[in-house]
Amino acid sequence: MFHVVLIEPEIPPNTGNIGRLCLGAGASLHLVKPLGFSIDDRTLRRAGLDYWKDVQVTLWDSFEEMRAAQPDQARFFFLTTKTRSAYWDVAFEPGDFLVFGRETKGLPEPLLEANADRCLTIPMTGKTRSLNLATSVGIVLFEAVRQAHFKPGAVI
Repeated sequence: MFHVVLIEPEIPPNTGNIGRLCLGAGASLHLVKPLGFSIDDRTLRRAGLDYWKDVQVTLWDSFEEMRAAQPDQARFFFLTTKTRSAYWDVAFEPGDFLVFGRETKGLPEPLLEANADRCLTIPMTGKTRSLNLATSVGIVLFEAVRQAHFKPGAVI
């Protein structure tokens, strides 16, 4: 199982969509406070459709608390536009944590600096600065699932 971590998400429909992505990928969702909405927000549930009740969601007071609760060998990858390391160059493994930041600001600079060797980006061309958070989670999460479940030569 993969883990998606959202640090201080701000937009309920994004989080609802990400919850649905997690359910479809068999991943768990970790939400790190403060949230920009109530977990009971109607728009969150609407975006998650009737799936939201089945999403494995854990709320955390801080990233430090969430990280400390994981095994020492747990691998964390931090998604940002502030690196050149592409997500597709990583060999993901079940149990990995994919960490995403706020819609408006991304991940905090100190967190990126402390984990520079684990920062990944979704390469883009043109003038786009970033992608929608739910789109970004979908891209990276399903690449991780693909790597874990669909090895070269496997019949799908």
